[in-house]
Amino acid sequence: MKKYVLLTGASGGIGQAVACNLAAKGYHLYLHYNKNEQSIKSLIDSLEPFGGEYLPIHADLTETEGYKSICSQIFSLDAIIHCAGNSKYGLLMDLNQQDVESLLNVHVLSPLMLTKELLPKLFSKGSGNIVVISSIWGQTGAACEVAYSAAKGAQIAFVKALSKEVALNGIRVNAIAPGAVETKMMDGFTEEELDRVSFEIPMGRLGQTDEIARCVAFLLSDDSSYITGQVLAVNGGWYI
Repeated sequence: MKKYVLLTGASGGIGQAVACNLAAKGYHLYLHYNKNEQSIKSLIDSLEPFGGEYLPIHADLTETEGYKSICSQIFSLDAIIHCAGNSKYGLLMDLNQQDVESLLNVHVLSPLMLTKELLPKLFSKGSGNIVVISSIWGQTGAACEVAYSAAKGAQIAFVKALSKEVALNGIRVNAIAPGAVETKMMDGFTEEELDRVSFEIPMGRLGQTDEIARCVAFLLSDDSSYITGQVLAVNGGWYI
C-alpha cells in the first residue's frame, strides 16, 4: 500500500536527508519549500530512481496563513514531518517584533494549524505519524537564541499534548531534538567556534543529517509502534 508523507522544510539540509531516506524506503512525498526552488528541483531529480511520487509544494510558513496553500494540495496522507525552520542569533533585547513573529510562525503557529487542518486525513486511515524536528535548545535553552529556544520548547509541549489527544485515533506524535548538526545553519560560525562546540560534545563531533533522517524513519516505522509523546535527543551526549 502506498504511503504518503508531507515533509515541510524539504529544501534544508535535514529535510533533504529525510527525503532521500524515506524515498529509498518507498514513501511518496509532498516536498514543501519556501525560497529554495532550485534545491527542491535538484532533490526531486535525485529521488527519481526510487520510482515514487514527489510533489513540490511552495508556501511561506513565516506568514500567518502561509500553511493554507499546503493544505489545498494534500490528498492521501499517512504522516507529517515538521522540519521547516529558521533561526535568529543575537541578544533578546536586539530582536525586533518581526523577527520574533517570523520564528513563532514557522516553528509554532504553522505546524499547529497545518496539523489541525490535516488531522482528518490521518483519522480517516485510523493510523498515522507526526514527527516534529525540534532542537536541543528547546530542551535546555540557549543564550543569544532566546526566541528560537522558546519556539522549539513550544514544539515539544505541542508534541506531548497532541500525542495524548490523538492516541486512541491510532496517531503517534513524537519529536526529535538534534544537537549541533552540520547544515547551512552552522555557516555563520567560525571554524574555531565549531571546534569549540565539538570539544564540548562527548562524542567529539557534530551530528550528520543522515543520522537525524534515520531517526525519523524509525519513528515512522512499526519498530516504534508503542512510542508516542516522546522527544528523541540526538545530540552526541551534549547537554544530557
